[in-house]
Amino acid sequence: MIIGYFAFVFYAKRKPIFLCYNTVKCHEEGGLISRIISGKPTVEDSPLETNLRPKRILDFIGQSKVKDNLLISIAAARKRGESLDHVLLYGPPGLGKTTLAHIVAAEMGVDIKITSGPAIERTGDLAAILTNLKKHDVLFIDEIHRLSRVVEEILYPAMEDFALDIIIGKGPGARSLRLNLPPFTLVGATTRYAMLSAPLRDRFGNVFHLDFYDAEAIKTIVQRSAQILQIKAEPDGLAEIASRARGTPRVANRLLKRVRDYAEVKAAGIITKKVAMEALSKLEVDPIGLDDLDRKVLHTIIEKFGGGPVGLETIAASISEEADTIMDVYEPYLLQLGFLERTPRGRVATPLAYEHLGLKNNKKNSAQQSLL
Repeated sequence: MIIGYFAFVFYAKRKPIFLCYNTVKCHEEGGLISRIISGKPTVEDSPLETNLRPKRILDFIGQSKVKDNLLISIAAARKRGESLDHVLLYGPPGLGKTTLAHIVAAEMGVDIKITSGPAIERTGDLAAILTNLKKHDVLFIDEIHRLSRVVEEILYPAMEDFALDIIIGKGPGARSLRLNLPPFTLVGATTRYAMLSAPLRDRFGNVFHLDFYDAEAIKTIVQRSAQILQIKAEPDGLAEIASRARGTPRVANRLLKRVRDYAEVKAAGIITKKVAMEALSKLEVDPIGLDDLDRKVLHTIIEKFGGGPVGLETIAASISEEADTIMDVYEPYLLQLGFLERTPRGRVATPLAYEHLGLKNNKKNSAQQSLL
């Protein structure tokens, strides 16, 4: 008991223990997410994604342009016996950035070391990681836009010259020591491309944008996942899940798992279209993948602010969320659907949003009257 107590105190001093109330932002502090259609990873997703993650690039479904360019770069690097040029992957969460990093390592036949921007707090942390890399290894840094500027400065010569500059000592007696590093490939992933500094962006030889998947690709992903997990399902049932997955593989796999649970308890373990619709209805995911929080954002813009334009901070205050959460989590899919429009004056709900929510577009009518 005494050992357990001191271990608890030690851990508590290293990292504060807290309760998380913002269900969307909890992932950033190590908590759980209750929003099932969020593209952000949860603790529950880890074992699921490990089993379902494709190991080779030819098994990776969708993102054909990214795959084609990566295949060429990997083949050329292997032919020359060199490490692959550094790779930057950006786009909304849940689209396969981490999976592609693992695939790059597998295709190059090397090991992968995984970390994240917030985890590298000091230059010594980065130095320890870099000096433990072997020749041609892949270093994957998730959320790379959250690296501190001091750490970034150490990363520049490492990416460019495969060297690590270390300052030894302080004051007049301080001297610089350069350590040579083995050639390696840095794969960076970010959801906020604009937040990367220009010097860091310029050091990536391969920059790829991952976009939401089309309906056919998501349907194929759901079918593949159902086969791997040995889930009994009819094609119409899987198609219903795919149609509500927001074009995001992580969401598709999460919904598949939840519908499977419902089918096992309520429908003899077989996912039919009716069973899928019932399960997803209970999860409050509508036919195009919007949940209660998405609808809340749209209702706020339309009912409280006359459809917009309204500022991001104002929306955030109205629904008790953070502006960054709205920008990263809610907006991308609403923009993709054409339900939301960004203007210099703020966010505006489009006629498609009114139509989906079944609301009358008074703003449109008043505009027509003013023209007359």
